[in-house]
Amino acid sequence: MKRLKRYVLWIVFAVLAAFALYEGSIFTRILWWRTHNPADTAFMRARLDELREKDPRATLTQVWVPYAQISPQLKRAIVAAEDAKFLAHEGFDWEGIQVAYEKNARRGRVVAGGSTISQQLAKNLFLSRARTPWRKGEEALITVMLEAALEKRRILELYLNLIEWGERSFGAEAAARRHFGTGAAALDAAQAARLAAMVPNPRYYERRGTTPFLARQTAVIRARMTQVQVP
Repeated sequence: MKRLKRYVLWIVFAVLAAFALYEGSIFTRILWWRTHNPADTAFMRARLDELREKDPRATLTQVWVPYAQISPQLKRAIVAAEDAKFLAHEGFDWEGIQVAYEKNARRGRVVAGGSTISQQLAKNLFLSRARTPWRKGEEALITVMLEAALEKRRILELYLNLIEWGERSFGAEAAARRHFGTGAAALDAAQAARLAAMVPNPRYYERRGTTPFLARQTAVIRARMTQVQVP
């Protein structure tokens, strides 16, 4: 019996040690990204794998641009659309999560998120798209790491450079050139609001173009842009 207990304790210890090493490796990468830019993300790698199932030579378009070279209008549009309390919270908008939960409960399906920019960045950088309790827990832990290690300005810079904005386009520079033929620095308020409105389903809107819903969302975001603060 004692031998069995020791065996169980060793298993528990080994699991905890492996977990600590894994989480430590994630935090080490986040610390590295304080001054270095990620080459890609888990989401980008998964998307590229999907594309290469049909075309082995498929590539993604992503061009890194420093924070100062991204239009202030786009920064405001993204914060207005995705996380109006970005500067006020420490990774989680609890009120937004509660509102999303209640809305989903009324509809009987997932129709609203509640994820902050930091949570979305955590997911894009490290996690799969599978909806599992483990993934949500890991997303929360990585969000805490991001907020602890990085300034808000850097979190938003990473987000703007790495999120999906089309079939093969990732980041603000690729999106600006793909949809408007200009660089991320030159986006005006209307263009920025439209790109922000595309974020929840970029591939769909890239294929369909401007839909009535997208037009309404663009107008709502543009109206809110003056009400938010950005780093």
